[in-house]
Amino acid sequence: MKALTLNLNVTLSAEKSAPNKLAAKQAKYLVIADALRQAIKEGQVAPTEALPSARKLAQQLAVNRHTIMAALAELVAQGWVEAKERSGYRVVKNLPIQSSLATHKVNQAPQNFDWQFRLKQNLPITPKVKASQYPYNFSGGQPDIRKFPFDEFKSHFAQTCQRPKIDNLSYGDSRGEAELIDEISTYLRRVRSITGKELMICNGSQEALYMVSQLLLQPGDKVAVEQLGYPPAWAAFERTGAELISIKQDERGIVPEHLAQVLEQGKVKLLYLTPLHQYPTTVSLDISRRMQIYQLAVQYGVAIVEDDYDHEFHYDSQPIAPMAADDPAGLVIYISTFSKLMFGGARIGYVVANKVLIEQLAAYKMLMNHKSNVLVQQAVAKWMQQGGFEGHLRRMTRLYQKRRDFMVEQLKSYQEKGLPIHFVVPAGGMAIWLDTGKSIVGLKERLLPKGVYLQTEVEFSMVKNLPCDLPADLAKDEYRFIRLGFAAMNETEVAQGLNIVMNLLYSGSSAPTH
Repeated sequence: MKALTLNLNVTLSAEKSAPNKLAAKQAKYLVIADALRQAIKEGQVAPTEALPSARKLAQQLAVNRHTIMAALAELVAQGWVEAKERSGYRVVKNLPIQSSLATHKVNQAPQNFDWQFRLKQNLPITPKVKASQYPYNFSGGQPDIRKFPFDEFKSHFAQTCQRPKIDNLSYGDSRGEAELIDEISTYLRRVRSITGKELMICNGSQEALYMVSQLLLQPGDKVAVEQLGYPPAWAAFERTGAELISIKQDERGIVPEHLAQVLEQGKVKLLYLTPLHQYPTTVSLDISRRMQIYQLAVQYGVAIVEDDYDHEFHYDSQPIAPMAADDPAGLVIYISTFSKLMFGGARIGYVVANKVLIEQLAAYKMLMNHKSNVLVQQAVAKWMQQGGFEGHLRRMTRLYQKRRDFMVEQLKSYQEKGLPIHFVVPAGGMAIWLDTGKSIVGLKERLLPKGVYLQTEVEFSMVKNLPCDLPADLAKDEYRFIRLGFAAMNETEVAQGLNIVMNLLYSGSSAPTH
């Protein structure tokens, strides 16, 4: 037992010489128990081998015998040691599962368990690059979180914690907090003309998309999507085994005639749209096309998933009411989020649909998560009740419109200097869809070392394996567009960031830049 005693002495010595470390905060009997357990795991003491008596260990370690007894009792409770009458303490014959390597050499690596996945996910757990870490963040859906009224919101959160609704803090309705559901429903009725539907709070709009996909789709189904669109939504649909069918777009948005051709072929279960500010092109789908598309959906029995991700920010006129506002057939599933008005980490999204679907969604959500974040939802409800929500919305709408106009002025000045860029001023949203007039394949990667984050047409295309593995029959210059978000940066940051983008894009060009 010399090695064992030495191990314990070293541990106790380290504890005394490092008073600021965690070990110094542990009771001495726990330190001794940890050292004994480690010695057993490393094979210094074999299964069924007797340990020194408590008196002897106390003498060797210069501690009180009661300290040793407490350490041994801890090991007995954990299943490492057993007390034998008249024979003291012994290592158990069958060690706990944590020590399954104890009979092997210390440095021998364990074998990896062979997981058998029903459906393996190939998506990254975290993005390779995080937009907010770059000085010039042109991410198209990123709000300026620096402008969020944290102090104001903190007061509502404090009120919630000071006078909590105790009954609501237990498990319960997976649809979300009733107060917040009422506030959002009232807001949607006043501002978006949506009535006669049920509402459920989600952990962001992506959760809503995932649950809708899981409930309504199965292998062999087809989902009609815009030619350029939102990849996370596509991923949710594809994970069910459904097939994505790309619908052509033009300068007015999705083309109803092409949609009709696709629907005639059958098996289309869902149509996914971003009609107010098409993602990523920012085009608003006009009333005429909306009516054509809705009539086709009714004719072929296809549900419409309407993703209205940034309805709040529309500048030149009142925004067109959502398709869900005029839905006599009850086939529109309306999804929206507070992420653009608050911040992504708030995780407040919602889905609006008829009662039958919301009941099934709530039941499905119960399998995933018994309860939402009650305190945050109650605080947001208070924020809405007391007018802070709409006050912040008005401020940010004015600010983002000003930033949009500034970016437009900057881009026009580059046009005047001879750069071959083209764009349409968006009526709303948080980004400009810019035709650079040349290939942008690889542009994103070249900008990142310069502190600039932006998104390119490549990322929104239905064509797979881009940009590294372009198919031989696909010309690189087909990809010319970039999405320039203007909401997350002030005017100085926008001007400096655009200068870097334009200089890199048109380096060697005779056209001057800023």
